Amino acid sequence: MQSIAEIYAIDCKKILGEIAMGEAAPRAAAAAVQLSRPQGSSRPAGSSIIDNEAELTDIVVAAMAGAPSPRMREVMEALVRHLHAFAREVKLTEAEYDLGIATLNRIGQATHDSHNEGILFADILGFSTLCCLLNNGNAGATETAAALLGPFWRMHSPRTENGGSILRSPTPGPALFVNCRVLDPTGAPIEGVEMDIWHASPVGYYENQDPQQADMNLRGKFLTDAQGRFSFRSVKPAGYPVPTDGPAGDVLRAQNRHPYRPAHVHFLGYREGFKTLVTQVFVDDDERLDSDAVFGVTEHLVGDYRLHESGTPPAPDVTAPWYTLDYTFVMEPGEAKLPTPPIK
Repeated sequence: MQSIAEIYAIDCKKILGEIAMGEAAPRAAAAAVQLSRPQGSSRPAGSSIIDNEAELTDIVVAAMAGAPSPRMREVMEALVRHLHAFAREVKLTEAEYDLGIATLNRIGQATHDSHNEGILFADILGFSTLCCLLNNGNAGATETAAALLGPFWRMHSPRTENGGSILRSPTPGPALFVNCRVLDPTGAPIEGVEMDIWHASPVGYYENQDPQQADMNLRGKFLTDAQGRFSFRSVKPAGYPVPTDGPAGDVLRAQNRHPYRPAHVHFLGYREGFKTLVTQVFVDDDERLDSDAVFGVTEHLVGDYRLHESGTPPAPDVTAPWYTLDYTFVMEPGEAKLPTPPIK
């Protein structure tokens, strides 16, 4: 079985290959790249020998101009120009450069089958949320139900009947009963959506972090019915600190930031003909709702986790207090594509 690192290496090669193919006809591999030189330069056009710092960026960009894909040229030119501009703006020292490279290396070394430091690092910089907002909700111009995937999604959670429990081992905490609908943009119900659910325990750990929990505890997959409904029973999740034993933790400590996420439940909706929905619904009374360490909270994603301290509970083995959550998701027509799981 392939490791997560191997899967990501394959995916990166595939994505890079797709970008490199592009929409345009391939250029001849041996096509000469004409490198311009500043006026007064002693070097001939086409030379990549550097005379001074000011001309370096243009020379690097010109060296990449032979890529046949317009998209690859666009992305890589912007990356190089912004990266070089960043170094110039902050007057990056060689020691800081070395620290940055070492941090990139440590991010890779800290990623393994049960933890993805790369995603976590992107999360704490707000980069994951930015990419999510740019690609959902009218390119970020309108409210969206989408949210970052996070580093704890596992692909093969157990299929569970509607109304069933996702507790796979004893998990103390107030019971939570969730009732949801999935609609299309016109308000029509969508039948047959596979909804993948996962969340942390009331003590703030996902089951792959906690030897006291059974494998796949607080995880489950459900199918929406003809009315677009699905429901399940769990326990109310707690907020938790993101892992801080790697580079992401070093950055948080250096910036005097806390590492906590407000409590939430993750949802991933998949059905052919619709854009895959990746989202979270946050607990509305969490004390850190306004200071999520990974900047994942939007107003649309704050749920109404309703406390019940009296009355008839939804199940005979439940005593007060318990919670209920009712929530409606909207899935847009588009490509159904599952993300690469960050952990096994």
